[in-house]
Amino acid sequence: MSTNAADPLAALASLPGVPEAVDSVRTAVDRVYGHRVMRRRSHEVTSEAALRGARASAALSGADWALEEVRRRTDFGGDPEARTVGAALRLGAEAGQLLSIWRQSPLRVLARLHLVAAADSAAGAPASGPASGAIGRPRQAGEGVEEPLIEAPLPDAAEMAGRLEGLSGLIVAGGEAPALVTAAVVHGELLALRPFATRNGLVARTAERIVLIGSGLDPKAICPAEVGHAEQGRAAYVAAFEGYLSGTPDGMAAWIAHCGRAVELGVRESTAVCEALQRGAA
Repeated sequence: MSTNAADPLAALASLPGVPEAVDSVRTAVDRVYGHRVMRRRSHEVTSEAALRGARASAALSGADWALEEVRRRTDFGGDPEARTVGAALRLGAEAGQLLSIWRQSPLRVLARLHLVAAADSAAGAPASGPASGAIGRPRQAGEGVEEPLIEAPLPDAAEMAGRLEGLSGLIVAGGEAPALVTAAVVHGELLALRPFATRNGLVARTAERIVLIGSGLDPKAICPAEVGHAEQGRAAYVAAFEGYLSGTPDGMAAWIAHCGRAVELGVRESTAVCEALQRGAA
């Protein structure tokens, strides 16, 4: 991610196709917020969106469970898939508690997200494994990363730390970029850097959600982009991310558009929840 421009995120917002993606997302979000169910039962939609978002994020990290299985389970401390689902659920619950801190100290929030996500990982990790001693802090020189799905070259610890500071600086400085653009860059950069030993995908998608909520685009957290990322498929997710990694205008625009489509699909999911609530079916 280049930071040469005074406001690189705002510059990304003008790439071909991005303004259209931003407008399309805004229209979709406004539509679901206008649903009559949202007037009195928005908290139910929020809870359901969190559950479905967590299920979808876990699926992208290799634990593709049926929604009803996630809903009924109470023990997530067993096999690796169960721990992944449990981590996604904990992150969904934690995200709303960190909104006020994000704009002042994104690095602190990211560390907290990893602490929450990986809290149950260290117990079963070998003494020399990626999870040992690295919970809740960025990786250091010589420490490896376990990250399903993402196989891009891993920046070394020094480059990672510098770019993470740069990303934090952009967030703290604020700017004129639309929420979708900022959320997509935060998501993409965290996937590229993989700053933690484990659970980077889950953390990156949660950070995307925090941006979308905290920006005011989705203040009630009813538009789970994670659902849309999973619905588009793991292959499409990786292909779009490769566009982000390329750093080219076309690649960046494609990644932002992919993230926009994910939000729209999340809106569609929550619209279906609203319809079910209205019919008394959920």
